[in-house]
Amino acid sequence: MSKKQKPVIVVHGGAGAITPERNQPVMEGIKRAAKKGFDVLKRGGTAVDGVMKAVMVMEDDGSFNAGYGSSLNIDRSVEMDASIMDGKTLQAGAVALLKDVKNPVRLARIVMEKTDHVFIAGEGAERLATLFKLERVNAVTELRLKYYEGQKKKLLEGQFELPKLASLIKEYPELLESDTVGAVALDKEGNLAAATSTGGFPLKLPGRIGDSPLIGCGNYADNESGACSATGVGEIAIRLVLAKTVCAYIEAGKTPQEAAEQAIRLVNQRMPIGYNSMGLVAVDVHGRIGAAHNSPNLCWAYLTPETPKPVSSPTAKNVKESH
Repeated sequence: MSKKQKPVIVVHGGAGAITPERNQPVMEGIKRAAKKGFDVLKRGGTAVDGVMKAVMVMEDDGSFNAGYGSSLNIDRSVEMDASIMDGKTLQAGAVALLKDVKNPVRLARIVMEKTDHVFIAGEGAERLATLFKLERVNAVTELRLKYYEGQKKKLLEGQFELPKLASLIKEYPELLESDTVGAVALDKEGNLAAATSTGGFPLKLPGRIGDSPLIGCGNYADNESGACSATGVGEIAIRLVLAKTVCAYIEAGKTPQEAAEQAIRLVNQRMPIGYNSMGLVAVDVHGRIGAAHNSPNLCWAYLTPETPKPVSSPTAKNVKESH
């Protein structure tokens, strides 16, 4: 493997339909996240350092459904989830149902490196954040409050059952303007990592946990295959163990781009009914990258030694077929 192929970082800011008011802030945010993460890698930082920094940038931005600016559940409160994984050691950390931790991905890394566990949720995770003196923030923004009022009004007008939001979202796609943020990276030493963070599904039931903190579903990294971060409808990624599936395709010989596209075709084939919006970014140990989605948008950006500045796009390979 030539040194020119390292380091590499790929970030995403969510799959969904982006409103015009959010397009520029989101695109600027993902480019900034990619640059910050890549700068860490260029200085010799690990892939874990790089993905954590990139995700923290998006958690702090306010334009994304993660950290500050997370979506509100049906009770008008925030419940944030995140995970991180080291492809060299297969160590992983995850947290869920956080109310006011400024950077959930940092707490996920603490779980990975400072405890014997992989996944800590709710009050126990909040206590861990206090123990390690992590910064707190009111994660509710005016934008999300505005969205909440409009979403709740449409929910009530439509008289939809909350667990069956698919019909409502078909009629009002702006309900999911963006979703989970994430990053995958390859460092100078040839190690992979992935990180994912989210505020969860808008109007979700309190206590609902999606794919983002579930290792193998929304997030996975293994030096023997690849690294993947997923975004979209978490329940679909969980049922298909989607991030691990992408990595398995890479291990079987596919490029990250081929693997991401095949995984989206699998979504289309196995989950064709209802709202099945998904997006994926991936990288392998050779520095090859991939991105694919079946949603209207997948905001993503990448940086490699060959690109002087972040390359970004509001779409990647949009896969509609199932075979």
